[in-house]
Amino acid sequence: MAEKKSGIIRSMKYSAIGIEMAAAVAVGAFIGYWLDEKLGTEPWMFMFWVICGVIAGFRSLYRMSKKIMQEKADNEDKRSD
Repeated sequence: MAEKKSGIIRSMKYSAIGIEMAAAVAVGAFIGYWLDEKLGTEPWMFMFWVICGVIAGFRSLYRMSKKIMQEKADNEDKRSD
């Protein structure tokens, strides 16, 4: 049973990576679209903020994968002891 819970938690961590990436791009697109409407700068704010969202998403992806790899290494160290 504990093994099944561990697999579910691991799956949730991996799915969070995709959700964070999509959310960052969506928030950037929303901000850019809203600013374009307010300032009349179409499509420049939209493009700028989508790029910012992509960068934020990849940053989050990097940080999350680094954390997962560290946890995996820690688990392997515990098993070898």
